[in-house]
Amino acid sequence: MSKNIRNIAIVAHVDHGKTTLIDSIMKQCGLWRDNQQVEERIMDSGDLEKERGITILAKPASVKWKETKINIIDTPGHSDFSSEVERVLDMADGVILLTDATEGCLPGTSFVMKKALAQALRPIVIINKIDRSDARPKEVVDEVFDLFVALGATDEQLDFPILYASGRDGWAVKELEQPKKNLHALLDLILKHVPAPKIEIEKPFAMLTTLLYADSFLGRCLVGRVGQGTAHINKNVKAINLDGKKVDAGRLTKLLRFEGTKKVPVNEVVAGDIVIIAGLTKATVSDTICDLNVEKPLPSTPIDPPTMSIDISVNSSPLAGIDGTKLTSTKIRERLLAEVENNVGITFSENTNKDSFKISGRGELQLGVLVETMRREGFELTVSRPHVIFKKDVNGNKTEPIEEVTIDLNTEFSSKIIDNMNRRKAEMINMIDVGAGKTRLIFHAASRALIGYQSRFMTQTRGTGVINRTFHSYGSFKSGITGRINGALISMETGPAVAFAIFNLQDRGEMFIGHNTEVYRGMVCGEHTRNNDLEVNFLKGKKLTNMRTQGTDENVVLTPPRQMSLEEKMAYINDDEVLEVTPKHLRLRKKYLDPHERKRMSKYNSQNIQN
Repeated sequence: MSKNIRNIAIVAHVDHGKTTLIDSIMKQCGLWRDNQQVEERIMDSGDLEKERGITILAKPASVKWKETKINIIDTPGHSDFSSEVERVLDMADGVILLTDATEGCLPGTSFVMKKALAQALRPIVIINKIDRSDARPKEVVDEVFDLFVALGATDEQLDFPILYASGRDGWAVKELEQPKKNLHALLDLILKHVPAPKIEIEKPFAMLTTLLYADSFLGRCLVGRVGQGTAHINKNVKAINLDGKKVDAGRLTKLLRFEGTKKVPVNEVVAGDIVIIAGLTKATVSDTICDLNVEKPLPSTPIDPPTMSIDISVNSSPLAGIDGTKLTSTKIRERLLAEVENNVGITFSENTNKDSFKISGRGELQLGVLVETMRREGFELTVSRPHVIFKKDVNGNKTEPIEEVTIDLNTEFSSKIIDNMNRRKAEMINMIDVGAGKTRLIFHAASRALIGYQSRFMTQTRGTGVINRTFHSYGSFKSGITGRINGALISMETGPAVAFAIFNLQDRGEMFIGHNTEVYRGMVCGEHTRNNDLEVNFLKGKKLTNMRTQGTDENVVLTPPRQMSLEEKMAYINDDEVLEVTPKHLRLRKKYLDPHERKRMSKYNSQNIQN
């Protein structure tokens, strides 16, 4: 059975075409009819994945090719979700590296391949989007080879096959001159190049849990590759953690395997296949599900620790409880613990204030996706500004996370971006002229300096630049990095904002609200033109007189308010501010709504810093 199985993971930098390629593979393997209407990027099944156009969760699927079952694992490309990549590689026997024919190797490429090569996986390299007018396939192949050498690839891994492809159009060829018809060359190469899983069928059953999800009918479902032996329905099993300690026991009530994106019930599963089991209530990711007589757990790839954290607490604003249905700290705590159980890239801890919780992850996007998911589930939250996680080196010196930042932009913007990155204490590593008026800049910069930089970067490059970040290492603490320079325009009253008041305040700064927006005392409603906070009255209307006038409040012309995403608002706030998150609203506010309390706490914090 195992000889007719291939397990392969597809890895790439974000937006290099992994999910689109899988769509084409499934179509050509006959998973649906030619005339059947199927949505694009079928593997990205989550609402946030569809909206943002990125893969967030790793997901297996399978196809049949020449009597061989090929299990394909789609992985996220964004570095914030790298923990998904790290753990699913345990299920693979080979890896496909997809690289954009124009962009070449980017930070995400380096990260995922470092993990794959460390697990001794043999790569297949696909130069994708070869049909682009600015494609440079030969240069990209050289970049891939240099990257593999830099990552310490073995001679066997360096002897990788290369295909040129267009995942969107559904073809792959060994040579660019060959007819471009289908993906048969890729499918044949998988059978030839990727080894069949090494199994020990005679040993007792054991499976490493790699993924976990909840099913409304089956309950707790555990996904993984069967490492040894076989299992059948109603078999009694136990779960042991990485230390060999028993954490759960029960009966396998349901066994399923992947056929395309569907989960099909089976009576028995065998070593080498990627399957789903149900029946256990406590087992989680990295646990080994096994026979009752097994004592040693299967090895699991260690996950890199988080580098950034946020504080999440109950919504304490005057408008709390209007939009959401889940308002208590107990509900929030239960939800966060459930997230930590399913997502190994997230850690949880309780603050001194029992109604506040610290959540740590890989970056702003990962933490933002969690908050957005909870928001859509009906939660109301108060969220702090992201803070990087500092560490001490062997000499007791303070260190902080450093990221490798790759920037692709029009050459005319290079000097502006270099100057801006220098102000953020970034170190330029390389500057490459990629031709056609484009330049690639590579920096090492503190994560702390990059919080909220995405929106500013897009403004500086007029929306034409592309910035990619990935964790590099912990480096020495960089002093002199400041946060937001401008102060805030703070509401001093509670009620609906008035157009007349907003119009008269527009010369004081940029607004975040519009006419009739509900505001409250202490709410941040705009950005001051100066570096100090300013309390203003957004409810002040036009004084009424007995004189007839042509104008009314409705005739004033307001500048459209500044729109920011959830991640942008999280990055925008200062340490004395928080973000109020509800199912319908995102509001910036001061941590302490009362102005007298704000002054008192500011003075108290200043004294503590001096001491």
